[in-house]
Amino acid sequence: MGKTIVIASGKGGTGKTSSSAALGAALALRGKRTLVIDCDAGLRNLDLILGVSDLATMDFYDVLSHRCDLEEAAVEQPQVPGLFLLTAPSLHGPEEIEEDAFLQMVEAARERFDYCLLDAPAGIGPGFLLALSAAEEAVVVCNADAASLRDGERVAWEIRRRRGISARLVVNRLQPKLLRLGSSTVDNIIDEVGLQLLGLVREDRDVILAGNRGIPLCQYRKKAKKRSALRQFERIAARLDGNMVPLGKL
Repeated sequence: MGKTIVIASGKGGTGKTSSSAALGAALALRGKRTLVIDCDAGLRNLDLILGVSDLATMDFYDVLSHRCDLEEAAVEQPQVPGLFLLTAPSLHGPEEIEEDAFLQMVEAARERFDYCLLDAPAGIGPGFLLALSAAEEAVVVCNADAASLRDGERVAWEIRRRRGISARLVVNRLQPKLLRLGSSTVDNIIDEVGLQLLGLVREDRDVILAGNRGIPLCQYRKKAKKRSALRQFERIAARLDGNMVPLGKL
């Protein structure tokens, strides 16, 4: 059975969805059959970032409504073998989704994939709670600013309320110079959110450029520098996969 991991954030703009795409690709390149499920019903955009909008003609609401099966709706990213996307419905909100049916669908996905990454909507609304209900692990993505840390702590608190779900922290879009100017440290960030650190990712324009062009980050810049976002996401994927990999320097 595969692992189900919810990718969450307290507010928009943290880079949560681009992180889901990058981690999904990194796991697939490690030989893990990976399904990324866009759980942002009504406001989907993972299909754009992964460049499969033309392929993702069926969404998970179609699966729940028995208009197609999981294999038909989940589309493979042509440039990253083993990476699949199950997109969210654009015309149906989270309040229209039956939790039991969603859980059954994710359970069926676990039988077919090594990893199911659930890209939850930002915040702690019904879409986040739906994704969380199907997860056994959680990754909270936040930035280093005070507002993001406060919201990240709130999301972490909601996750801790669910027994049996382990959660870790990814600090994304870090700018080391700004961190020093603010007299803050990574340890301060960890203490603020209250989660074990899974990884650090520095601000990298390649993430935005790749997403805007619909190219997976791993394909956009194959010869990236050691401290690039791509290399840092690769380390995080390795740690998610149970490997003892150093965090790496910023």
